[in-house]
Amino acid sequence: MEMPAINLKAIVLVHWLLTVWGSLVLLPQSYAWGNFSVLAVGVWAIAQRDSIDAVLMFLTGMAVTILTDIIHFGIIYPWTNIVAVGRFAAGMAILNLLIKPLSCFFVYQMYRERGGDYNVNFDIETSVDSRCTTDSADTAFFGHRY
Repeated sequence: MEMPAINLKAIVLVHWLLTVWGSLVLLPQSYAWGNFSVLAVGVWAIAQRDSIDAVLMFLTGMAVTILTDIIHFGIIYPWTNIVAVGRFAAGMAILNLLIKPLSCFFVYQMYRERGGDYNVNFDIETSVDSRCTTDSADTAFFGHRY
């Protein structure tokens, strides 16, 4: 089954609009800072069309903000005495949270189209060991001898 092509600009624009509306009244500044920071990485992914790292960072940021948005709603959201603007802002923030997994799916498709691997591997151990490539005795790295 062919997946529909969703433009990265549309994803960033929709999440930007919902974040602006969602941060009107109820939620703290950390909600806005976190979401707008991730959207700035999304703008970077739009600007560099061939960058795999930009799309991967945007995807990771979107996944992290799903968790932080849930925490914000659980801690801050009042259940009584909400004015109309607060209900609107809460509704837009919740809608933003609900469409983030779908957006993450489409961003992951873009990551694969740009040449990313099917499985994301951070490979921390190899990156640490790659600094020690010589066999010299005076360049031992914290007890590692090669």
